[in-house]
Amino acid sequence: MEKTKKIKMEKGYYLFKLEEMLNDKNISINKLMRDTNTDYKVVKRLLEGNISKIDITVLARFCDYFKCDITDIFEYFKN
Repeated sequence: MEKTKKIKMEKGYYLFKLEEMLNDKNISINKLMRDTNTDYKVVKRLLEGNISKIDITVLARFCDYFKCDITDIFEYFKN
């Protein structure tokens, strides 16, 4: 299975890396949901890169949980 999800945009692309983080730290989606009090649909959208808005509260929770920066979860690259 793909560990990162690349979503192409008009002038660049987003790279979603949440699945890679979960795999590297051996954390299940269910554990992440429970530990961060985050809804399954929100986690799934971040895993798939299927989002139109990013909730900064959720990102802050994930950054605190993983002790990481936002760019460890997703990044935007210009063409």
